[in-house]
Amino acid sequence: MTNSFGSRAEIAVGSNKVALYRLDALIKAKVGDVETLPFSLRILLENLLRYEDGKTVNPADIEAVAKWDPTHRVDHEVQLRPARVLMQDFTGVPAVCDLAAMRDAFVALGLKGNEINPLRPADLVIDHSVQIDHAGTQLAFKQNVDLEYQRNRERYLFLKWGQKAFNNMKVVPPGTGICHQVNLEYLARVVWTDGGVAFPDSLVGTDSHTTMVNGLGVFGWGVGGIEAEAVMLGQPMAMLIPEVVGFELTGQLPPGATATDLVLMVTQQLRKKGVVDKFVEFYGAGIKALSLPDRATIANMAPEYGATMGFFPVDDETLNYLRFTGRPEDHVKLVERYCKENMLWRQDNPKFRFTDTLSLDLSQVEPSLAGPARPQDRVPLKVSRRSWRKAVAAILGDKAEAEPKVIESWADSTSMAAPGKLAATRNVTIDSTPFKLGHGSVVIAAITSCTNTSNPSVLMAAGLLAQRAVAKGLTSKPWVKTSLAPGSQVVTDYLIEAGVMKDLEALGFNLAGYGCTTCIGNSGPVHDSIAQAIKDENLVVCSVLSGNRNFEGRVNPVVRANYLASPPLVVAYALAGTMNIDLETEPLGLDQDGKPVFLRDLWPSTQEIAELVRRGVKREQFETRYAHVLDGDADWKQLEAPSGDTFAWDDKSTYIRKPTFFDNLGPTPKPLLDINNARVLAILGDSVTTDHISPAGNIAKGSPAGRYLDEHGVQARDYNQYGARRGNHEVMVRGTFANIRLKNLMLGGVEGGVTKYFPKAGEPEQLAIYDASVKYQAEGVPLIVLAGEQYGTGSSRDWAAKGTLLLGVRAVIAKSFERIHRSNLIGMGVLPLQFQPGTDAKSYGFTGEETFTIEGIAGGVQPKKQLDVIATKPDGTTVKFTATARVDTPQEVEYVAHGGILSYVLRQRAAALKAK
Repeated sequence: MTNSFGSRAEIAVGSNKVALYRLDALIKAKVGDVETLPFSLRILLENLLRYEDGKTVNPADIEAVAKWDPTHRVDHEVQLRPARVLMQDFTGVPAVCDLAAMRDAFVALGLKGNEINPLRPADLVIDHSVQIDHAGTQLAFKQNVDLEYQRNRERYLFLKWGQKAFNNMKVVPPGTGICHQVNLEYLARVVWTDGGVAFPDSLVGTDSHTTMVNGLGVFGWGVGGIEAEAVMLGQPMAMLIPEVVGFELTGQLPPGATATDLVLMVTQQLRKKGVVDKFVEFYGAGIKALSLPDRATIANMAPEYGATMGFFPVDDETLNYLRFTGRPEDHVKLVERYCKENMLWRQDNPKFRFTDTLSLDLSQVEPSLAGPARPQDRVPLKVSRRSWRKAVAAILGDKAEAEPKVIESWADSTSMAAPGKLAATRNVTIDSTPFKLGHGSVVIAAITSCTNTSNPSVLMAAGLLAQRAVAKGLTSKPWVKTSLAPGSQVVTDYLIEAGVMKDLEALGFNLAGYGCTTCIGNSGPVHDSIAQAIKDENLVVCSVLSGNRNFEGRVNPVVRANYLASPPLVVAYALAGTMNIDLETEPLGLDQDGKPVFLRDLWPSTQEIAELVRRGVKREQFETRYAHVLDGDADWKQLEAPSGDTFAWDDKSTYIRKPTFFDNLGPTPKPLLDINNARVLAILGDSVTTDHISPAGNIAKGSPAGRYLDEHGVQARDYNQYGARRGNHEVMVRGTFANIRLKNLMLGGVEGGVTKYFPKAGEPEQLAIYDASVKYQAEGVPLIVLAGEQYGTGSSRDWAAKGTLLLGVRAVIAKSFERIHRSNLIGMGVLPLQFQPGTDAKSYGFTGEETFTIEGIAGGVQPKKQLDVIATKPDGTTVKFTATARVDTPQEVEYVAHGGILSYVLRQRAAALKAK
């Protein structure tokens, strides 16, 4: 490595010395004003100083960051090398499949398979596979874990093989917690050391909520599994120097407001601002009023407000959290010494350079929800009923305003129903308990997700509210499926220690699992009688969850309205049983004396919550739980994984199949070609998510994926979920665009994964998207997708891009792309193209009957190249327009030329080894 700016130096930490790359060396060299540079860019700058080699990083790259001008968009590409990679099992299984297939490809190229290993440390946390099949009982946890192992045995054996076969990879067994909470509480170091050099902790993760650790001052974000695999294999990550938006926080939270309410307000504000592809960095005096878990809650939802990161610099609160969660004192001292010595210790500077700024007075935060389908659609609690009635009317297509009905009896759940069409109910009986189900009935109430279960304050608030409700004789409504699925085993330890666990259990919030459950769509089924009533009466029922995602079709197939809320509000809605209630003026129920009990009667004070946290949460809990974190439970220990440098693929497996991406991979790529006479597979609207493109939830009987499993002898009860079968490309390609709420505008917005197929001869017909793809590919017809704004929002699912490729889609033309999905498409060799401003499929009058030719690809693309697109209508007339190739960097040009990032990395690695 070169050291052009003389930045390498040594400092003493206790009795030891460590090397570091000093940022103030650039000040001495009069290269940029580092003192006014945002902290997030300082970490990027240090990374470049440390990896300066004159090839991938040169002095001009370092100067470009140091002299960053926030008033101009910087089109300068730099190469970032994150210290490590974090994976969860839904995305981790296909990543390990790809690595195993790369070993096979290496063998085919005459090289040793075991030459393929992660070159960066990789941690894989198994957290996405537990499902809430059982809830509300003391046996729920054991029953769900047993089912988890039954369903996922093949996957877990494969991961145990990977743990043994690959160097530099650790697997955290199931039942430990959610990867982001485990990262925050255990894996993250804030300052890393390697070879006697200290440097800022940085990572990429295969889950969009990797940003949670930004609250700890760790630099990192979510990427696709494809991109993460390349980083694991030592590939630098190309990126343009980002814009950085400063978000000033002032004041402090008022009584009754929670960190959840705060993050929903932040999300709404930043989505309105527009921060896609940008860093957001928080500053201001208000940060001091936020605990580390509060900061992590805000950082966690960076994907929901669209930012690459939501960054909080290191300060005393960071050190306090590290100590409290059991990090060694020597390491805490290293963090303090390094950050203070290397200009990474938080201090507010009014001269900070930001692209733009906005601010929030924390005292203005109020209790809120978000829904019914997007995290940024914040609903103040005081208007929640009015908002709900508008939402349900819109869902049902009823434009009439629903006026409040006079309440006759608080004991009658139907008394809170809206009038007219919205007052429809259905009689249901479960376990000899009769009740009426209506629009707005809350059928799922889940305390879940890393977003909030990482925060003791909101969990203790839920526990105290439950304690008071139980004392007054209140119970959860019989139609509500209640569950507690925290992101760490420490949570149940401190709830028990604080004496509130038994009260949560009395309301049905029994431990159901440690993992990403309802928030990812692993809510499990609602009672059959409830599901049937919903279907028969076309009811719009609700879920309330303390998570970060509430997209259409995500939480549960029968639930059409989903609301994000703080854990205490989740408990409150379980007691109320309906969204059709004004919690500020209407009671949750009646106490033992028949008197109404209001939410304000149960809500704990800030002081009570703080006292319970002080009494219940202890350092020893973290030390004990993480002392043997890699060991796993008895079930994990009993799994006998296969061994060997290459994996013995089983063609009969319906979980783990050898992916086809590297089949017949030659040492050099084939030349790129224009796309001629392509058909449209789907025309999609705005805000189509990766949930729409590649659902993680249930596999429907009769769907292409369901038929495949039927053919392989799998019973419908054992279908499991798409997320759990991501190691089988045959299932996943059939599940691409299979979301039950997907609206293909070629069919007038019909819901489901269907399209209109145009044969070379004969009449068009409506088919499942997969079935149409098979026919088109047999005919040699390339495919494209047309889409609206923010295409690919949501989770960083590599299968949303992989499945798109395997369906035969060569290009996606959209109004705009979400950052990670655009990157993933390139990573699989699918070309992302962008309509010119003010134009889209609708403005051109496209119906999907056209054929499309895209010129300018042959011979290679360049960053932001303008390509000609010619659409030919059935009558022979043509529409010609230009689209911008969203291949943004020279490195991405290389990936496209090689047919994807993994093919590029494999060829580069093979060439380097052969050259030795």
